[in-house]
Amino acid sequence: MVRRENMSLRTRVNWLLDFVVFLGGISAAISGVYFLFNPSGGFQGGRNPAFGLRGFIARETWNDIHTWGGVFMIVAATVHFVYHWPWVVMMAKRATRGMRGRISQMSPGAKINVFVDVLLASSFFVSAISGIYFLFSSGGGYQGGTNPAWDFTFLWGRATWDLIHTWSGVVIIVAAVFHFAIHWRWVLKVTRRFFQSLVPQLGREPQVEAKTV
Repeated sequence: MVRRENMSLRTRVNWLLDFVVFLGGISAAISGVYFLFNPSGGFQGGRNPAFGLRGFIARETWNDIHTWGGVFMIVAATVHFVYHWPWVVMMAKRATRGMRGRISQMSPGAKINVFVDVLLASSFFVSAISGIYFLFSSGGGYQGGTNPAWDFTFLWGRATWDLIHTWSGVVIIVAAVFHFAIHWRWVLKVTRRFFQSLVPQLGREPQVEAKTV
């Protein structure tokens, strides 16, 4: 008998959202690490002998990957946050009960999970805001050449924004690794079920018991 793995629509959408966020995040993270170590300290201007150093591909291509991978991740993460808003509200209420002196209904594992999620969300927000600053103040995200918006100042100078973006990105990577490790079993289980639900599976025909008269 040919059958398909049963999987709820909500779980399927949840996996797809996580996968899209993962793709955007891995693109931004890998290219961000290139910019962190290639130009010393993450600064991408001034006299730097390593500024034009290639890492498999040209610097301009790394910049495009980082810029649009970041934009892709921001859009996907926003949809992900809206989709999980009921869960966010529920966990926020459970967390505040303990802060108000009430009996906490959260296990130690759930508290660690919430802490990692809050750290990941807050660092992502800071990185996204600073990334948007560079996107609009650098003519589409490009950070070299003649650009009248290069020295555009909003709240802080460009060097400060660069530090904020660099180290909030580092925090995102660290928090994302912990987040992935915490949910590793769920990732394996749901990923396997997701792909099995797309391909018909061969199973045994149901056995019909013989009737006795």
